Amino acid sequence: MDKPATYAHIPGWGADLDPANRPAYPRERTPPRLDGIHWDEPEAQTQYIEVLRSTERPAMTPLFGTGPAPSGLSGMVRRYAFRFSENDLRHWLLLLAADRINMGEGLVSDLSRGHLPNIYAEMGGRAELRHNPLGAVRKALWLGAAGGLCYLALRSGKRRRQPRL
Repeated sequence: MDKPATYAHIPGWGADLDPANRPAYPRERTPPRLDGIHWDEPEAQTQYIEVLRSTERPAMTPLFGTGPAPSGLSGMVRRYAFRFSENDLRHWLLLLAADRINMGEGLVSDLSRGHLPNIYAEMGGRAELRHNPLGAVRKALWLGAAGGLCYLALRSGKRRRQPRL
C-alpha cells in the first residue's frame, strides 16, 4: 500500500511534502548559503582577576564570566586541575575536591570572624522537614545512631586507660 494513501485520512498530512509549501524552503540550501553572513569579534573584555582556562582553548576568549579569584588551598587545587584536559577525569575530580575545600575554607573564615553558621538552615533542614518528612526523620535517626556509637566508643576508650587498683 502506498504511504500517501495510508495517511491520507489525517487532516493536513503531507502538507509539507512539496518543497514549495514548506515555510523555510527558500532558505534550505545544500550546501548552506553563506552570503550576507558575517562575524565581528567583540572587543576583548579587560581581565582584572585570574581566570582559569582549559587546555583545549589556549587563547582567552574575548568575553568570559568572572567570579571570585581562586585563592588559598582550593585555588591551588583548581590551578592544578586546569593543567589537565577537560576529557581527563582528574580535571573534574580535582575541581570537585576544590569545591569541598573551598567550603571548608569558608567555614573557617566564618568562625574566625565570630560568625557561627546555622548548618541546619543552610542545608535546607526546614524545607526537607516540610517536603520530605520521612527522609528528615531517617536522617535524624542515622545521625543519632552515629553520634551514640561515637559516644560509646569514646566512653569505652576512657575506661580502658584508667589504672586498676
